[in-house]
Amino acid sequence: MSTFAEFLINGLSLGSVYALIALGFVVIFRATEVVNFAHASLLLAGGYLVAVLHEPLGFWPALAVGTAGAAVVGAAVEFLVMRRHRGADHSVLAIVTIGVDILLATELTRRIGTDILALGDPWGDAVVTFGPVTIAQTRIAALLAAALLITAFLLAFRYTSWGVAMRAAAENQETAALMGVRLGRVSLGAWAVAGALAAVAALFLTVFPTPGLERGTSLAALKAFPAAILGGLDSTTGALAGGLIVGVVESLATGYQSDLAFLGRGIGDLAPYLVMVVVLLIRPAGLFGTKELARV
Repeated sequence: MSTFAEFLINGLSLGSVYALIALGFVVIFRATEVVNFAHASLLLAGGYLVAVLHEPLGFWPALAVGTAGAAVVGAAVEFLVMRRHRGADHSVLAIVTIGVDILLATELTRRIGTDILALGDPWGDAVVTFGPVTIAQTRIAALLAAALLITAFLLAFRYTSWGVAMRAAAENQETAALMGVRLGRVSLGAWAVAGALAAVAALFLTVFPTPGLERGTSLAALKAFPAAILGGLDSTTGALAGGLIVGVVESLATGYQSDLAFLGRGIGDLAPYLVMVVVLLIRPAGLFGTKELARV
């Protein structure tokens, strides 16, 4: 039972980090109706800035600069690239984000090379013991930080003028523009917020028990993408639920991999996508996604 509890808590912690990444997908999609495939590069950019700055600046200032830097990168992508193609088909814009991802990822992986970069976090390899259950402090910190950031985002989304503008744009962009909503500012803010959330997620994906930041760290965004899809790509609540589901499923599948040997090796990596497919077969719009109705 203690083993199951460890897997469950680790899964919830990992799922909360996935929820941060999934929320980035959702916030951009709600603001622009574009699926951002460059999100993995924003995550890698934020983590890289923290890794190279934590020694000269200290961890917390480096984290602040890395978060702000990833937000600036996201805003720059929107302003310099996406805004130039506003009005184009959404599938075309999604392909544009793939091109942006290739450019950013190529430069970042060139800089990282074969190194594994530490982020200088204050928790190290410390653990906390609750009876028979042992949990890394980094997992607890990830859960608390994600809960705080997601709560702050949901409150801002609900009660600030930016949140109201984003919800209006998500309902109908043309009507929102006629009512005075500046769609450019909404889109710019969405990309900046997504970059900032990705930078924080990069931190908790690369601390103990993970050895550090490497070229493949950005692949974690591929696991968060099923979380956004199964939760509903236009639902902030769905991003949270989807992230937790994916995290718990992945943790349990990896932890009990020896008992699931008949399914083949690496079932933990495959589990998020299996869950996504099962959910989409039942609810094509995701658990909390908006169903589109059309008169035929």
